[in-house]
Amino acid sequence: MLTLNGKKIFLRALEPEDLDFVHEIENNENFWEVSSTQTPYSKFLIRQYIENAHRDIYDIKQLRLVICTKRGRAVGLIDVFDLDIKDQRAALGILIADPKDRKKGYGRESLSLLCDFCFTHLGLHQVYANVTEGNEDSKKVFEKNGFRKVGLKKEWSLHKGEYKDELLYQLINDVH
Repeated sequence: MLTLNGKKIFLRALEPEDLDFVHEIENNENFWEVSSTQTPYSKFLIRQYIENAHRDIYDIKQLRLVICTKRGRAVGLIDVFDLDIKDQRAALGILIADPKDRKKGYGRESLSLLCDFCFTHLGLHQVYANVTEGNEDSKKVFEKNGFRKVGLKKEWSLHKGEYKDELLYQLINDVH
């Protein structure tokens, strides 16, 4: 699908071979703050998730894609979730797993491709993201893709005994 191909990366559906990659990400406690995960996931559960990932986005209200370099190496995951058909909006989330792969433009290009997909193929009016205050890299990625900070949720999430504010970013499809 041309919509999901960029200059540096491409986005693809989950494959059975992604089991170890997804398992590692989902069980990395460093990522739990941004994913709202509180307990580890077994390979059995992740295998079931991958096996059901083919289900229609309009049915399960989410879509997870793998971010791959042009050589096919998986570097992260990008998600559409909380799809709201009535109001034509969805939340987006992105994770580049290895810090060595960050700040190379993978996140920015992935987000751009996914926004185009959401507006073109899903017919969404807007996409949004929640970013924990202090997550400067995520703020930059969303801002560079045209997202605007439209809200602040005070003391929204508790992580390691500390409440953190959460910023709400939004991108409205100007092409109708």
